[in-house]
Amino acid sequence: MITLNSIYIYFLAIKKIFIRSLKEFFFSSNYYNKLLDTEIPYRFLFNPNPYLLSPLLNHKETLIKISNEDVRNFRINLFKNKEKKNIHNFLWLNLIDRKNKNETIQKIIKEWIAKYNKYTKGIWDEDLTSLRIVSWISNADLILNTSDKDFNRSFCKNIIRQINFIKNNINNLSDENKKVSSISLLVLSGLVFKEYYIYYRLGLKELKKFIDNNFDNNGFPINRNFENLLTFVQYFILIKEWIKSAQETVPEYLDDIIEKNLICLNSLNNPSKKLPLFNGCTDRSLDNFFTYLEKLNYSLKKNLKSVGQVQIVKNKKTTLFFDSGEPPNYRLSKDYQSGPLSFEYSSDKDKIITNCGYGRKISKKIQILSKFTSGQSTLCIDDTSVVKFKKSNLINKAYGSTISNTFKIFDVERKEDKINIEVSATHNAYLEKFGYLHKRKINFSKKDNDIDGSDYLIKKHGNSDVKFSIRFHLYPGINTIKTLSGKSILLQTNGNKSWVFSSEELAIDLEKSLFFGKNKALSNKCIVIYGKTMDRDVNINWKLKKAS
Repeated sequence: MITLNSIYIYFLAIKKIFIRSLKEFFFSSNYYNKLLDTEIPYRFLFNPNPYLLSPLLNHKETLIKISNEDVRNFRINLFKNKEKKNIHNFLWLNLIDRKNKNETIQKIIKEWIAKYNKYTKGIWDEDLTSLRIVSWISNADLILNTSDKDFNRSFCKNIIRQINFIKNNINNLSDENKKVSSISLLVLSGLVFKEYYIYYRLGLKELKKFIDNNFDNNGFPINRNFENLLTFVQYFILIKEWIKSAQETVPEYLDDIIEKNLICLNSLNNPSKKLPLFNGCTDRSLDNFFTYLEKLNYSLKKNLKSVGQVQIVKNKKTTLFFDSGEPPNYRLSKDYQSGPLSFEYSSDKDKIITNCGYGRKISKKIQILSKFTSGQSTLCIDDTSVVKFKKSNLINKAYGSTISNTFKIFDVERKEDKINIEVSATHNAYLEKFGYLHKRKINFSKKDNDIDGSDYLIKKHGNSDVKFSIRFHLYPGINTIKTLSGKSILLQTNGNKSWVFSSEELAIDLEKSLFFGKNKALSNKCIVIYGKTMDRDVNINWKLKKAS
């Protein structure tokens, strides 16, 4: 049924795409590019430490050596490579062997400026442009040449042109990642160039608004995206360290959000050093970032028992994450994955039960597939996702694949004593269509780190005999053997540790699955329990314990 809200969003999408098209046309004009040319700074007030960009690197940590003889080959790789973000953000400058003569780097920069000195769609995307100029400024000592005044002037002119592009468009950005990277560029440009100190003030103003609008009281992103937490705090620390280096006063609100972000991040830390795969998160390791924090003398001590409405249970070297949160507002839901009451379980350095991960790094089609409930470790009724995603290509083009309906989670409980920790919650996503509530309860044993789970389908109305499935996705590399009884499955990790998953009420099976958390879809397996409600309440018990 088409609602007034849907019609309103549809027309907003048309308006947004139309305005975007007009801007693309205007940005490409000579007139606009001339408007971007303002005063060229004559010197850098300070040189930012390139090491501060380390968490943003996606490249292998090996030095790149470039000689004058192989600049042509390097250039071909640079401009032919399909990974535009990894090439045109110029973060690879951090990996250049400082023993290289800077004339070699200048040849590459010169060619880039000759080809892309005016607005170029894709290459001048806000996040890409911000990273590029931050990298150029941070590596200016490697790029600039005191004897080539013409190159220095051209280089600084192009920097200012791109900075002005970001400054002019920052208020039109709805994507949080583009916004925070653009803010960081404004702050840095105002600190480095005396002529543009006003941009520093503007950047701080935008930073304050960004912090006020995007975080809950604990400092977790309100879109419930775990990967965003990591990205945001990386930029916040960058900004803070730049401000300190420029001998300016660090705003109190920046110190405060960094402290809260790091408490959230430390709460998520576990022996596997990986973020839980909830709500738009890919398979990101925390290891290098924690090393980075240690080198910068940031303290990681405090922990929370719940972050972003995800319950966290830790005991020795075992961690359980349990998603007891509702979807974010539809405007913030483009990366939401529909897996309420899903969980992840890891022991030592091994993830065992996980969600499928978010397919953002693979393709648009895989990204959408990874949003469905069947891709999460939770219950699914009649192969139906708990939320619907807008099917309009026009709306998706304007806002991303946002949700078109929502649900409530209630009766969230956490009980703890000397022996057990129990977490539970109930959602009503299937109530209207199928007449059932879904409650999940997981009991964690402190003594042996085993978990006992129960999934309840609670009938509230209607005559419903519907099929259901409960999936438990396994992390890639877990070996499985189904026992003859059909009631249990033996799991073996890469570290040759064994676990047994069992359920007495219904037969369990193994089905083919896919893991989307990395750069490509990986063939995988998941444990599944199938059943039918038979028009009554249903209770399914299951266990995961170490093999004796």
